[in-house]
Amino acid sequence: MTYIIVAIVVWLIDIITKISAVKVLMPISSVEVIKNILSFTYVENRGIAFGMFAGRRVFFIIVSVIILAAVVFVVVKTPKLSRSAFLKLGGALVISGAVGNLTDRIIKGFVVDFIEVKFIDFPVFNIADIAVCVGAAMLIIHFLFFDGKNVSSAEDKGDE
Repeated sequence: MTYIIVAIVVWLIDIITKISAVKVLMPISSVEVIKNILSFTYVENRGIAFGMFAGRRVFFIIVSVIILAAVVFVVVKTPKLSRSAFLKLGGALVISGAVGNLTDRIIKGFVVDFIEVKFIDFPVFNIADIAVCVGAAMLIIHFLFFDGKNVSSAEDKGDE
């Protein structure tokens, strides 16, 4: 249950920050938070990762739903004794991030991005993107190091 709560909280944080970005940043475009390091910049991302393949909204919605279903399937079908914290939290983060961006695509037709890292050449992103990337890394760690091993602890048994 804890992981479901984490997924809902991350999804809500994503929604709230995107609403704030629309209200505050859209009219002014950008605000520098830390000089030459971090800015909040309003971007309407009509593609997928880093704006690639713009204009294929229905395709992205379908792919997002497939990814969501696959992650839920993997987490649910992994035997309880093999479900590491990396699997459960990673799955929750991927699901919350995917739902956050999917919500934008369905309602707005694009994803609101607003976090811009200035000291490296990196595309503008959002909280959902962070959740998906961190969650995917945690899933990879689970499958590399914990998959098939008895990793469930006594405190996790009530957390299914």
